[in-house]
Amino acid sequence: MIIVGLTDMLFLIEYDRPSGTLVQFRKFEDTERQAAQDARLELELKLNHEDLQREVVILEAPSEEDVRHTHGRYFKGLPELVKELQDRVRLAPLRKKCEEST
Repeated sequence: MIIVGLTDMLFLIEYDRPSGTLVQFRKFEDTERQAAQDARLELELKLNHEDLQREVVILEAPSEEDVRHTHGRYFKGLPELVKELQDRVRLAPLRKKCEEST
């Protein structure tokens, strides 16, 4: 999957969804687009040959910080994701009450 936009960095991510583990994170300049796509294809072929089911994506963003913000699930462990979800669920009634009062 490639998410397209006006950006200047590419990030190749290999993610093991069942374990919630970031296996590989590589950065490429926008000028290295072909190298990033070649690396993705090589990785997918290797994983297929090894019969490993992993998520492999190339994301585009102005910076690593932006990718970590927009695609945080790749970088956070399960306990941190659960805590964030619990916080959202706990705060949902407060948000709704605030929206209703405005």
